[in-house]
Amino acid sequence: MTYRIMIEGTVQGVGFRPFIYQLASQFKLSGTVHNGVQGVEIIVSCSEEELEYFTQAITRRLPPLSSIDTLEVAQIESRDFSDFQILKSDNSGEKTARIPPDVSICSECEKELFDPSSRRYGYPFITCTHCGVRYSIIYDLPYDRVNTSMKFFKMCKACEEEYTNPLDRRYHAQPIGCWECGPTLKLIDSVGRDVPAPTILDKTVELLSEGKIIAVKGVGGYHLMCDATNEEAILKLRERKQRPTKPFAVMVKDIEMARELGEISTHEEELLSSKERPIVIVGERAPRPTGIAPNISRIGLFLPYTPLHLLILDKLQCPLVATSANVTDEPICTNLEDLEKLQGVYDYALEHNRDIVNGCDDSVVMVVGEQEVILRRARGYAPVSIKLPFTLKHHVLAMGANQKSTIAIGFENQAILSPHIGDLDSIGSVEYYEKNIKTLERMYGFQADVIVHDKHPYYESTKYAKRCVGKRNLREVQHHYAHILSVMAEKQLAGKVFGVAFDGTGYGDDGNLWGGEFMVCDYKGYERIAYLNYFKLLGGDKAIKEPRRVAFSILFDLYGEEALAMQNPTTKAFSEVELRTHFTAWQKGLNAPLSSSVGRLFDAVASLLGICQVMSFEGESGMLLEELYDDSIEGYYGFEYKEGKIDFLPMIEALLTEPNASVAVSKFFHTLVEMIAVVYAPYDLPLVLSGGVFQNRVLLALVYERFPEAMISNAIPPNDGGIALGQILYDISS
Repeated sequence: MTYRIMIEGTVQGVGFRPFIYQLASQFKLSGTVHNGVQGVEIIVSCSEEELEYFTQAITRRLPPLSSIDTLEVAQIESRDFSDFQILKSDNSGEKTARIPPDVSICSECEKELFDPSSRRYGYPFITCTHCGVRYSIIYDLPYDRVNTSMKFFKMCKACEEEYTNPLDRRYHAQPIGCWECGPTLKLIDSVGRDVPAPTILDKTVELLSEGKIIAVKGVGGYHLMCDATNEEAILKLRERKQRPTKPFAVMVKDIEMARELGEISTHEEELLSSKERPIVIVGERAPRPTGIAPNISRIGLFLPYTPLHLLILDKLQCPLVATSANVTDEPICTNLEDLEKLQGVYDYALEHNRDIVNGCDDSVVMVVGEQEVILRRARGYAPVSIKLPFTLKHHVLAMGANQKSTIAIGFENQAILSPHIGDLDSIGSVEYYEKNIKTLERMYGFQADVIVHDKHPYYESTKYAKRCVGKRNLREVQHHYAHILSVMAEKQLAGKVFGVAFDGTGYGDDGNLWGGEFMVCDYKGYERIAYLNYFKLLGGDKAIKEPRRVAFSILFDLYGEEALAMQNPTTKAFSEVELRTHFTAWQKGLNAPLSSSVGRLFDAVASLLGICQVMSFEGESGMLLEELYDDSIEGYYGFEYKEGKIDFLPMIEALLTEPNASVAVSKFFHTLVEMIAVVYAPYDLPLVLSGGVFQNRVLLALVYERFPEAMISNAIPPNDGGIALGQILYDISS
């Protein structure tokens, strides 16, 4: 009998076909296997019993980078085969195959990298079927060399023999190369002139040791790197990049070096060592240069994920600051033309000639309790295919939000979520956003019937949606509802849930800026059950970066004009003229939109306690509040909950009289948890959390302590990076 086995999932670019070939040889089966646009198709002639053993072996012995979503078997017309063969890819039909993400170097390649007897000894681009670049070099599906930027490198005879041998671990490893035929390195100065050196890597390490800043071309873009033990170099990088306090990530040689810098749990160590190699936010251990993460006792660590990184760190023997090379509010640089915008920032650039087709930043993860929370889903994790709880009625393009933007396409019962794109605050970032849309559309041969966007009329994502409507239907979905839908999609939830969406800004149904929302949701719609009482954001968008403006507005809500005469950290942060001007704006509602945002409430508390008046990066106030939390302090402040409105002003009044900032901050966190408890009490529904505020480690841990069954997304970010997935789900109810 002859059977067709269709397998979908992560089964391309991961050594799946040679795995099937070797398995079929072991079982002495005849037939064929090939890549198609939907996955892998196997045709095999065998008995029913042999088929059962064969399919069981497939699912039990998967290659390390592969995963199976569906495996379907159908008997077909009998065919005779003399042996088992791997056929060329089939590019016909609708594309649903998963795009493989970039992953770290595997242990076998790392062993070869440092083995003097290996022909790839010290080769900075060593790779095999089980590791290395994928998404960042792909032009199109299926994942074959001709569809990648490696098509420009002709394989030497030795590489070609490995590439065409089904029993070799480099069989159809698309980025395969060596010293003779693969990509090469080049060291240049900040104006593009070649730097002569007997050994490029030795020269690079020498420059890093001297305190120089090097732009290093990696997998999905460039890093700006400097010696993480050199305070002067770190401060120079901060000054040049105009990044006064935002924490830098640190790349360490191995887990032992990571332990010297951070308090690392077993779970965090597993993440650091995983094939994805994300940046993991951990507690700091030893004193380290204050310039890495000023005023914060957490540090972002990650292990080298490319052979180039390994070689540099092996020679340098110290940690490296490794931050994304980009202009503020623009995407990561992926070529020399982009990098020229940073000529005043780096001293030298370590360049290579393998084109980056798709830019991809580093992923960022933290662990709260035993929960993984992805703060930025990118290299190693993306693009990601999410199986949906229902089948979509249309082909849907979801435009995401404006901050931490991602986009998604949805068809049948799956959604493909792009890697982190970033904030759409510049022409360059919007162009990069549009490129990501076109990339997914091209790779999947995708054409949307429906475009879904945020309700905010001034989001760049909304504007783009309206520009590209054509004959397609255009729909909008409320920001915080999309937040909750994204968790429901990931967790495969059915029926109603109780959603808590805490973030900085989201356009509400009433035209105000929501962000402290309690909702009962299902896939048909939502009901807003409760929210924080509105307060005014003095100066509109300026208030997002200046906590003092939010705090001053709340003082006016409490004390009216009397607030002008008060002496506290907030009022002292303004001149007399500014105080009067802001009071007039508050009175008359001039450029003072209403907000219910918990994120802005964090800002206000930080200002009132003298912790932060003006932020240099988003979320700074929340991080600084985390530093003051004391888990030995109990109790919470009072607040009023009536007719769906939470009046937090009693909390602010009590907080202002608190002489100890640590006590005030700790009780503030407890008060937020108590607000959730009070509103949630009458409902017997799953508790779902989403929104950027739940990236706050202290708040999330306290909510889990109170509600162990609460759910937050683990596979996608709870911030606006997950909005696009929630927007896809809106199609079900339409």
